[in-house]
Amino acid sequence: MAAPPLLTLTDILLTYGGAPVLDGAEISVLPGDRVTVVGRNGSGKSTMLRIAAGLMEPDRGKRFVKPGATMRYLAQEPDFGSHKTTLSFVEAGLGPNDDEYRARYLLEQLGLTGEEDPSKLSGGEGRRAALAQALAPEPDILLLDEPTNHLDVNVIEWLEAELASLKSALVLISHDRRFLTNLSRACVWIDRGRARRIDIGFGKFEAWRDETLAQEELERHKLDRRIVAEEHWVRYGVSGRRKRNVSRLAKLQDMRIERRTERRGVGQANLQAAEASASGKMVIEAKRIAKTFGERTVINDFSTRINRGDRLGVIGPNGAGKTTLISMLTGKLEPDAGTVRLGANIEMAALEQNRDSLNPNWTVAEALTNGSGDRVMVGGENKHVIGYMADFLFAPEQARTPLRVLSGGERARLMLARALAKPSNLLVLDEPTNDLDLETLDVLEEMLGDYAGTVILISHDRDFLDRLVSSTIAPEGDGEWVEYAGGYTDMLAQRGADLAARGAAGGSGGGRAARADAANGATHGSNSAENAGFALANAQANIAPAAESAPKRRLSFKDKHALETLPKTIANLEAKIAKLQTQLADPGLYARDRKTFDTATAALTQAQAELEASEVRWLELEM
Repeated sequence: MAAPPLLTLTDILLTYGGAPVLDGAEISVLPGDRVTVVGRNGSGKSTMLRIAAGLMEPDRGKRFVKPGATMRYLAQEPDFGSHKTTLSFVEAGLGPNDDEYRARYLLEQLGLTGEEDPSKLSGGEGRRAALAQALAPEPDILLLDEPTNHLDVNVIEWLEAELASLKSALVLISHDRRFLTNLSRACVWIDRGRARRIDIGFGKFEAWRDETLAQEELERHKLDRRIVAEEHWVRYGVSGRRKRNVSRLAKLQDMRIERRTERRGVGQANLQAAEASASGKMVIEAKRIAKTFGERTVINDFSTRINRGDRLGVIGPNGAGKTTLISMLTGKLEPDAGTVRLGANIEMAALEQNRDSLNPNWTVAEALTNGSGDRVMVGGENKHVIGYMADFLFAPEQARTPLRVLSGGERARLMLARALAKPSNLLVLDEPTNDLDLETLDVLEEMLGDYAGTVILISHDRDFLDRLVSSTIAPEGDGEWVEYAGGYTDMLAQRGADLAARGAAGGSGGGRAARADAANGATHGSNSAENAGFALANAQANIAPAAESAPKRRLSFKDKHALETLPKTIANLEAKIAKLQTQLADPGLYARDRKTFDTATAALTQAQAELEASEVRWLELEM
């Protein structure tokens, strides 16, 4: 017999004005559950978690927690109250029977001493202290709202292992695809106020969601056809018995009401970077640059060359010097040694992780126009601010909304809107994925993939890096940084160890020589390397072990020819896929020409399979 649920929410209704945020939403959490709550920014995910934690009362519905069950909630913004140290803050979350030693153990694992003043913590330190408080009691239910925000990759991977080892039931909200894929066993999808649960991990959720939305669109299309047919009968049909006619008119009216009151899904963001004229072929060239702060060497003897069109990822622990490195590469900070040369005609736009530049008393419109009227310059074009807001999923009524009441996801989209309005051919993005929902992340990834200029990206999102970048720079300890071909997964395959382990061994001569050998192949000169990032997630599991264990062989004439021609083949397939996707985006195609729709769908599937095979083959030959 199945164990009774630890937590249930039933028929939850919550309205802030206008359409309900949650309308009849339900959730049930069983012992040992691993549930992720997914949905668009503003769909009500965090609201449902606060209701589940007992911190918010719904307008209607019931909350039940099994008597005696313990629960801990991790909010997006931790409240440290009047605690003087991080240790006292974490110990305050312990129950009478909990192990006090575990509080010190978790703080140590998370890189904190316990003596820190909570009022002086950085965003990442505050997140780690809040995690320690939530995890210390090992509660029956853990409610975690964006636990990976502001964490570096090492801590994210440690957190994954720690959560996987707990017996607690987990309810997670996160934008980190790999984190969710590794931990979740069930998904609760909040969409248009409703919560739908499916007992599959996040890895299969997106395919299920897309199939569900496609089925809804088909049902909507059928309803439209029935309404048209009934309206035709009303106008031109032969009169029958009056009672039958009245009944049929009533059904037509019901269908019209159903169509009119149906809540449609939120549209996609329309992210477009305002592009300047092309830069020179060489964008940045750094030779043996170094930077020291006091007795600490942050960057030591680093060289790289970034060409037009490259996608460069920078990854590493918080405090390793990622921002310092990028500041030197872009000319904002002078190196202590070495030289940095910027190419011709560089127009740079930057997205900073720190959102303190946003005045909380500004309105959304003022933040986009800098307080100058109701027009905003986007790539030299004068646009009305309401139209530009709509591209980033802001409703017209939010134009006068103060920034202090915006959600984390809304502030993230606002920062993107400000950065992308400036014409550029070099984008420098510091943690652009923080707080964005998964659908907007997809659009951002597509926009960066189509961007004609150069991208430098600082991120801890492993999946985002694997999908996008053509090379990755990572710290090796003692101020040494090494550049690797490919994304995060490719970097690990070349290093043969994770960031923490290899960073600790950074001082050994053998390790340094091995890293130097790996770095020799990590150049930006080949634009074809850019395409490899999109195939890594599928190819690495099979390719990386073989690349490490098997001796390298000389390429045959056929292999050399394939290596030279595959980039063109990949580009042609991408163009074909884009053309087919544009054709299938026509909402009336299915009804107008079913045969063409089916043919285009089959061709798209085949082209996508050929593209993946070509990318994997190119990666095998390149490695």
